[in-house]
Amino acid sequence: MTLYDLKPRFQALLRPLVRRLADGGVTANQVTLAAAIGSVALGILLCCKSHNHALFLLLPVWLAVRMALNAIDGMLAREFGQKSRLGGYLNELCDVVSDAALLLPFALIAPFSQPTVFAVIGLAIVAEYAGVMGPLVGASRRYDGPLGKSDRAALVGALALWIGLGLPLAPWMAWAMPVAALLLVLTTINRVRRGLQEGNSA
Repeated sequence: MTLYDLKPRFQALLRPLVRRLADGGVTANQVTLAAAIGSVALGILLCCKSHNHALFLLLPVWLAVRMALNAIDGMLAREFGQKSRLGGYLNELCDVVSDAALLLPFALIAPFSQPTVFAVIGLAIVAEYAGVMGPLVGASRRYDGPLGKSDRAALVGALALWIGLGLPLAPWMAWAMPVAALLLVLTTINRVRRGLQEGNSA
């Protein structure tokens, strides 16, 4: 089970807001782009001001906002007739760009190393690509864990909160990125394996 499995409950809480946004003319693609632009802007800010650890407190707050925006754009698309091919591209591409932007600042924070942070970014892209490929083999878009998008957000948010509060960054914390990389490899394997199983049973 991953945090993604809690999504239906989260969507139920957001549904009244989504209805008001739709009535106001807000589109799913606008919400998707807003989430990506906000993520890239915050990533740039944290990279430029990485010495100011207090700014990392913005990251868990933004991740919560981004999670809501990601749910809202999907609901607008599905429930208010706003599905489009462009939206499908934007949804996947903006998520990958946003993840990379929000992970990148950690490469500038000791004890995390640039190679391990870059590895996590690259493996996150591979994992999402494996998920997107599900329909190509007759399966659904795969969201299997153990380190899906929502789980990565929880990990990044927890690390950012620790940094932002000025808590000591012990050398052992450097292992957070290699462990995340390993979990992303397992995530990719799970998505491929379960996608093949679903495709074969269709």
